[in-house]
Amino acid sequence: MPELESLTLASLAGQFFGLVALAICLVAFASKNDDRLLVLLISANVAFALQFAFFGSWTAAVLTVLVIVRIVLARRYLGSQWVMWVVLVANLVAAALTWRDWVDVLPLTAATLGTIAMFLLRGIPMRIMLGLAALAWMLNNLAIGSVGGTLAEGMIFVTNVITIIRMARAKKRYPGVPVDAAGPAETTDQAPR
Repeated sequence: MPELESLTLASLAGQFFGLVALAICLVAFASKNDDRLLVLLISANVAFALQFAFFGSWTAAVLTVLVIVRIVLARRYLGSQWVMWVVLVANLVAAALTWRDWVDVLPLTAATLGTIAMFLLRGIPMRIMLGLAALAWMLNNLAIGSVGGTLAEGMIFVTNVITIIRMARAKKRYPGVPVDAAGPAETTDQAPR
């Protein structure tokens, strides 16, 4: 991480938007309402895109804007391989047009994993892919020196790991019952009355 004295105005703005994204992520992951979560995730990604732009990480900035589009499309066209391929090609074109150095492989990896996860996967496999995407975003934030971005993606990674563990335990405890992030779909932990 850079020393405070060596930060430029752009770097300070990048740090600010990274911290804004962190705050929005904290509120988002506390939300139990899917629509509110979607709006908050889009807002967090706007902050991330601004953070990357201020750090001059153009591949990450453009791919983050595409993440916003992907969130909306994946929700509307769940399971559509055609739409997924359009998003993946858009990611590759955006990365090719903005590529500067090896660090740009991290946001491209994150965007690719996130796209595949959101369009094709559900449950534990989706969360594993999203966790790996968060890890790639976290490494990108470390490489560019963003404190808030690194903490936000670290939190997302840890949240995914905890959710995967909870889902695996629920699946083991309730074999054959569909399990989502909240637990078994039709069963409770309480004994019948």
